Amino acid sequence: MTTVLQWAMAELMRNPTVMSKVQDEVREVFKWKEMVSNDDINKLTYLQFVIKETLRLHTPGPLFMRECQEQCQVMGYDMPKGTKFLLNLWSISRDPKYWDDPETFKPERFEDDARDFKGNDFEFISFGAGRRMCPGMLFGLANIELALANLLFYFDWSLPDGVLPSELDMTENFGVTVRKKEDLLLHASLYAQLSC
Repeated sequence: MTTVLQWAMAELMRNPTVMSKVQDEVREVFKWKEMVSNDDINKLTYLQFVIKETLRLHTPGPLFMRECQEQCQVMGYDMPKGTKFLLNLWSISRDPKYWDDPETFKPERFEDDARDFKGNDFEFISFGAGRRMCPGMLFGLANIELALANLLFYFDWSLPDGVLPSELDMTENFGVTVRKKEDLLLHASLYAQLSC
């Protein structure tokens, strides 16, 4: 969860227009509430697009392994039972055959695109697919939505002095998950309308 939040905040800092749009949405939905809660989180459509785009560009588990349960043919090749496949989800979610301008962070791509990461669209399988997909997907998403909405509602964010959004280091560090190589350092200030 923290890896996805870090990537989401990094992408939002690199894209100030997107940051402004998603913060406006969160602050509009919760402006009369005392706190951000799960009650109205489903009204945050653009926030959902930001999370989807973050998961597309920064799939937490980039490699996925499966084993043939029986002999089969894949693209004309005979695969004996027990053959192990390693799927590169990172590459699939950035493939220009499936995505327009795949290297660009564009949450708007999901406004008219019904593809989702819930296992039915094989070009977007951040949590896997089929019987063996991640059992914690809904729990993880609920936590990401709530945490990101809170970060965007309560705080205004800025980069350290002298760092431009275009200069933010987005180098990936491969491991069990794909994390940012360098920590994301941001300044948080309490949202002005809340400090009164």
